[in-house]
Amino acid sequence: MLSARGLSVSGISKSFQSGGRTILALDDISLSLPAGKVGVLLGPSGCGKSTLLRMIAGLETPSGGGITLNDRAVYRPARDRGMVFQDYTSFPWLTVRDNVAYGLKINGDSSALNEGTVDHFIRAVGLDKFADAYPHQLSGGMRQRVAIARTLANYPDLLLMDEPFGALDPETRWQMQDLLLSVVRKERTTVMAVSHDIEEALYLGDVVFFLSRHPGRLKETLYPDFKAGLPENDREAFLQSDDYRRLDLHIRRLMRDEGRDAA
Repeated sequence: MLSARGLSVSGISKSFQSGGRTILALDDISLSLPAGKVGVLLGPSGCGKSTLLRMIAGLETPSGGGITLNDRAVYRPARDRGMVFQDYTSFPWLTVRDNVAYGLKINGDSSALNEGTVDHFIRAVGLDKFADAYPHQLSGGMRQRVAIARTLANYPDLLLMDEPFGALDPETRWQMQDLLLSVVRKERTTVMAVSHDIEEALYLGDVVFFLSRHPGRLKETLYPDFKAGLPENDREAFLQSDDYRRLDLHIRRLMRDEGRDAA
């Protein structure tokens, strides 16, 4: 499953052609994420967070630079990376159990199916009572649990998440954040997520990569290490921490600076 090496992004750039002009979307981004850690891409709208995530997934090709996962070059989608999108991606004609099993079946992974992998991850995301339900019978948060379980059932080395909780109400979003942290800690999964929310980025991330406005560049790397001294999944203690408030204010200043530069 996991190696000790993790994700490496080296000198990545991305250009687009528009109206006969070359638009530089991302410029010379280099970062690393150790295996077993949660990284969050944060920054103003239009800074290229989702574009970078899609390149890590192998869904888009960089214009320059390279990406490796566990010392293997990334140049196309593969089973070592799994992606959860903001939109609910469950197949409406399949039950929860069949949705979670889908990737294993199409990859012919009969051993995982026979070893109870599907039921393990259904239980892990708290849907064991809904295993035979269909997506239309589930809430939005439950449908995202299905997507997370389906992705994790393939045991990816890297879980990629593009604002997966953005469409949820605040209470459900908090519950899903806690669920994600509990599952990835237990499974020792490496995660790279895109977020536009400062609180979410600091709550989830072992490391937060702040990107500047267009063209996207890595402006600052932040480590919310203060969480190690707090009770696990205690949001009240997290929000009341002086270190959280300090980092929150610092990131808001970075956001304001980017806004002034754009103006």
